[in-house]
Amino acid sequence: MCRHLAYLGSPEPLGDLLVRPPHSLFVQSWAPRRQRHGTVNADGFGVGWYADGDPVPARYRRAGPVWGDLSFADLARVVRSGAFLAAVRDATRADADGEAAAAPFTYGPWLFSHNGMVAGWPNSLAALARSLPVDALLSLEARCDSALVWALLLHRLRSGDELPQALADTVTEVAAAAPRSRLNLLVTDGTQLAATAWGDSLWYLAGGGRTVVASEPYDDAPEWREVPDRTLLIASRTEVLLTPLKDPELKEPMA
Repeated sequence: MCRHLAYLGSPEPLGDLLVRPPHSLFVQSWAPRRQRHGTVNADGFGVGWYADGDPVPARYRRAGPVWGDLSFADLARVVRSGAFLAAVRDATRADADGEAAAAPFTYGPWLFSHNGMVAGWPNSLAALARSLPVDALLSLEARCDSALVWALLLHRLRSGDELPQALADTVTEVAAAAPRSRLNLLVTDGTQLAATAWGDSLWYLAGGGRTVVASEPYDDAPEWREVPDRTLLIASRTEVLLTPLKDPELKEPMA
């Protein structure tokens, strides 16, 4: 269910990471190597990126497969950024809201993507949805599980929670309400990255003042490191920190 990637480092053309590598996100849209659920990510795609001096990211999204978009390769070739997040989508439900349901979701400086699904959607998260302010529900971009998970996380961020705690609490809350959900979340504000490995693959590549976090490696470089399941990742351009997450169905955090 989806593949995503985020980057922090010196400005690079988007295509150098998203299109040119042999197993790039572009290729993962039809031939992922480590995706545990689903085989083709053709239900939309998107990329958000930051320009120097502007904390609010630009965003380009479409409802169809990335390989069918004649403009994306040119855009990715010429747009340069030191921070971006991109995703290709395999929809949980076929009747989701097209382009509006494609990651990245955004608010203010934030970009967000969800690789996975919420088990029992939508009934399983009805109680959590009722805990949100009415304006948060009315502002949902789409009627899909990822959009509601984003609203839950964003509510915590807007309430003043720091990103690591907000992300960890959102994942464990959703997992408690909807066991067997897959909750690989990825979020950035252009200066830091945060991600969770919860039910699907997650990898990172760090060094030389740059960090890449991705559902799977875009090449076969030996420097890639896999993130253990049930783990929170926090990263800057120069540092990556991994912290075990507590599974609500277990008594202790997984090592």
